[in-house]
Amino acid sequence: MKIINETIDALQSSNHPYPLEMLSENIEDILFVDIETTGLSARTSSLYLIGCAFFRENTWQLRQWFAEKDTEEELLLSTFLSFAASFHTLIHFNGNRFDLPYIKAKCDKYTFDYPFDHFDSIDIYKRIAPYKSILGLPDCKQKTVELFLGIDREDLYSGGELIEIYKSYLTCPREETFRLLTLHNADDVRGMFCLLPVLAYHDFFRSILEMPPMQIDCNALSQDEDQDLPVRALKVQANYYDDYQGERKQEIFMKLSLRTPLPVPIGSNLDGCYLQLNEDTGTLRVPLLEDELKYFYSNYKDYYYLPDEDQAIHKSVAQFVDRSYRRQATASDCYTRKPGQFLREWDLVFTPFFKKEYKDTGLYFELTDAIKKSRIAMSLYAVHVLSHIFESL
Repeated sequence: MKIINETIDALQSSNHPYPLEMLSENIEDILFVDIETTGLSARTSSLYLIGCAFFRENTWQLRQWFAEKDTEEELLLSTFLSFAASFHTLIHFNGNRFDLPYIKAKCDKYTFDYPFDHFDSIDIYKRIAPYKSILGLPDCKQKTVELFLGIDREDLYSGGELIEIYKSYLTCPREETFRLLTLHNADDVRGMFCLLPVLAYHDFFRSILEMPPMQIDCNALSQDEDQDLPVRALKVQANYYDDYQGERKQEIFMKLSLRTPLPVPIGSNLDGCYLQLNEDTGTLRVPLLEDELKYFYSNYKDYYYLPDEDQAIHKSVAQFVDRSYRRQATASDCYTRKPGQFLREWDLVFTPFFKKEYKDTGLYFELTDAIKKSRIAMSLYAVHVLSHIFESL
């Protein structure tokens, strides 16, 4: 068995390095790992190369264990496990589906203790896969993610081709063959540092989608500007534009600040809302409805409906109206009408809420002067719109 050691400039490989303290409090607890095997099944193939990266003596180091003979698998694995025991955080790409189950199966074969159940396991693939539609990715294969991040790494050989190359090495060991096998694995390990910036999208989307449910009373706005929001509205203004049919429309335009910088610009649109994010800033355009909407009272049994006025009033007042001009209100006509400017909401976040008709599912809240001037209200609304866009993709 051969052990190869190399010092690497890992964090110089990206223009947007990901903060490793997001993954572990102690950088020396982190172990990047990637394996090479002669097949997909641990029962019918062998493990011949393990590569890892770790931080020691103020530098990132690459270490590889290479089985020069097909009888060295047990030695290779036991040596690696002894080394890995001092770490606490594993980082890998799709390791939850292949590398770790494969190592676990080999541990079972040789009756070794499998240590990684007690590690923090960070699978780059698993963290980003739920958001591939938002990112516009056809899949989350390593090459696809690399191209998304602007990484153009040309592999001379695929994993399948390397299997045959390793088999040829076993029968006829040559330095060039050994170099090809170890170089591919080393590039995969080094490449994980290049992939780390994609985790910024995981952090950002999760901060939006996992925010606790909000409900804001528009008549009693909080002026707390210190809320730790993933998005802040820096500038808000109303715009007029002509749609594709030449009809005059209004929209709210927001300039956003992002708490989590993103390495590659992304954009999306849904329900007339247009979003563009670039590094730590973004723009959001949301349709502004200028119309007369209805506020429906839930306790309709306490109201009379006045057909001539087309509104409901409380019985304490309506009792003075002639009986011929009033009738018991129902859920569908127990409302008052309100002209103004309104913004759409997809969950009940801002109250009071308005609708066009009782059975409509679309909810709106009035864009009052107080809301326009409230930076926290508009920031919360930006988070709400982003959550709607992300959940729908």
